[in-house]
Amino acid sequence: MLDFDLYQFKARETAIYPERGKLGGLLYTTIGLCGESGELANKVKKILRDTESQTTEESRIKISEELGDILWYIAMLCDELNLRMAQVANNNIQKLQARKLNGKIGGEGDNR
Repeated sequence: MLDFDLYQFKARETAIYPERGKLGGLLYTTIGLCGESGELANKVKKILRDTESQTTEESRIKISEELGDILWYIAMLCDELNLRMAQVANNNIQKLQARKLNGKIGGEGDNR
């Protein structure tokens, strides 16, 4: 199993897009992440519409593929910002745990 930093390193080896390391690279990866997230949402919408809200093995596979694409864009967005995926993930867990301890896990959750 890969850890986040190793995944980011391996994903970087496949990163071919314009203006890497510049504003254009940041825009490209952000737009790509939004696009892939939309594709994921569309696949979930089709579960609601086509299969009486029941996931199938086929829909699970397709969603898994979209999640992988989203993960790639997250890795490259981290790269563009000189962030380590593992640190981003760790910071998020710490933030969520603090919210839970403070009874702020629901709602907007922005108040720590």
